[in-house]
Amino acid sequence: MQLRFTPLARRDLETIGDYIAEDSPSSAVAFVQKLRAQCNNIRRLPQAYRLRPDIAENIRSSVYGRYVIYFAVESGTVLIVRILHGAMDAAAHIDAQSGN
Repeated sequence: MQLRFTPLARRDLETIGDYIAEDSPSSAVAFVQKLRAQCNNIRRLPQAYRLRPDIAENIRSSVYGRYVIYFAVESGTVLIVRILHGAMDAAAHIDAQSGN
């Protein structure tokens, strides 16, 4: 399977990195790399992750630390839709119509 990120998911990674970098730039780089590695793990076996009909149709999630990676599987591609802090209201941040 291929792995793609929506523009919002890319922005989420930047925002997470910027937030962590306020205290530790090196920790920020390492954490964002680990988040990307988890996205790559998802790509290998996406069906193993929980479906989240409470968020949107065909959305699955994977928890990594305090963050949740929301993704969809579309014709041979894992599409990372958003990467949000676990305390955030995911349904309010994910457009159910477009999966973005």
